[in-house]
Amino acid sequence: MKNTNQLVGNILKGIIIGIGGVAPGVSGGAFAVMLGVYDKLTEAIATFYKDFRVKMTFLISVGIGVAIGIVGFSNVMTFLFAHFETMVKFVFIGLMVGTLPSVFGEANKEGFKKRYLVPFVLAFTLTMIFTYLDSQGVDRTSVSTLSTQSSVFYGGIIALGTIVPGISSSIILMYAGVYEAVLAGISTLDFRMLIPMGVGFGLTVLLLAKVISYMFKRFYGYTYYMVLGFVVGSILALMPSVSTGSEMIKGMLLGIIGAGLSYGLGHISQGRRSVE
Repeated sequence: MKNTNQLVGNILKGIIIGIGGVAPGVSGGAFAVMLGVYDKLTEAIATFYKDFRVKMTFLISVGIGVAIGIVGFSNVMTFLFAHFETMVKFVFIGLMVGTLPSVFGEANKEGFKKRYLVPFVLAFTLTMIFTYLDSQGVDRTSVSTLSTQSSVFYGGIIALGTIVPGISSSIILMYAGVYEAVLAGISTLDFRMLIPMGVGFGLTVLLLAKVISYMFKRFYGYTYYMVLGFVVGSILALMPSVSTGSEMIKGMLLGIIGAGLSYGLGHISQGRRSVE
């Protein structure tokens, strides 16, 4: 029963990470941090050959969830962001804010040092710069199809947003003018695009995971606070503009509900880990 619950839990976490990979302005990596699986995920990818059975079970279960989140929710997220963008962003902001106490607790697991604030500020600033550039609204020319080489490359871009918290791969794809083409390929299961995209995704995830896993082992505090800088920056980057007072009130209520939900789930998760 315990293994079954863990398996289902990992799949659900993977679905949320996958949704973060296709939702505009959201980072799958930030969601992984909020769910408390980021360092475990990168370490498992980087050293899957050690404790192979345990790590592959974990990776496959999360991977199934990510695939469901990306493929199953690509059209759903497109619809929600097209018709309810402001309210959806408030929900995401609430979910992210509610997990911050547990994430900061994890970052300080090995103690806090003032110099950890340096990577935090640098990562936060980078995210704000990225947000500012996006707000400039440069003209983009969309394409309808991708070549094999382009699919490999953009698969790597999606991996970048999945592994690096605060980096939204969907925004990069929008700037490149290929977001709609990629989303269409995923939602229609166009394997001529998906297979090379999967190759690019897998190679990039493996490379980045090795680097990040090494950083966690050698520079845990610095690395976690850098990750936190990306996450906090992505929360502010998500903040939508509102046109009316009633819209602000509705958004704040949804944000509070999301924060309460994620905060409660975080406490349940911490309780389970302490028991184990």
